[in-house]
Amino acid sequence: MGYKKLLGVLLAVLLALSSAKLYVRQVYDGDTVALSSGEHVRYLGVDAPEIDHKGGPSELMALEAKAANAKLILGKPVRLEFDQERKDRHGRLLAYVFLENGDMVNALLVKQGMARVFLQPPNLKYFSLLLDSQRLAMAEKVGIWQKPVEQPEPYYVGNSNSYRFHRPGCPLGKTISGRHRVRFESSYKASWEGYSPCRQCKP
Repeated sequence: MGYKKLLGVLLAVLLALSSAKLYVRQVYDGDTVALSSGEHVRYLGVDAPEIDHKGGPSELMALEAKAANAKLILGKPVRLEFDQERKDRHGRLLAYVFLENGDMVNALLVKQGMARVFLQPPNLKYFSLLLDSQRLAMAEKVGIWQKPVEQPEPYYVGNSNSYRFHRPGCPLGKTISGRHRVRFESSYKASWEGYSPCRQCKP
């Protein structure tokens, strides 16, 4: 085979690969899937209730979130859109995932109350869309927002740099600098502004 012909074949293969559609072949939980390419994708900007894959108790609405995710996306072609960071520390792709009709799965799950906003600066491209979706879910009391928000603390401390909020006595909360410290009268108000709960003190 001549050089030019071989080059043409290679170019055709590359073009075919680049235009090949990606499909979701497996749903792990409410915010993580596996693609037909073999790559794993962690939805960017959101966090669904955790499933304990070791047999322990899962978080409230975790199985419902997985089912909602599967209903939206399993076996369907998708398009990925990236932000400032392409992968997380586990090697998973960080992406906004879009269906063929243009709907973003990340936002749909938040709107259904099956996930909450989980901002990861500097990945803030769709902050407004995700926050609007969460506020709608909170106002309509769907999904994870059905249960009345408890108020065990007199106030909460937010970090405007990380978009996390903490209990007043949380060691991580105590390290927040003055210019990034935000006070919230309730966890509901913190969530309304797009802050997500600290995974250590679990407010």
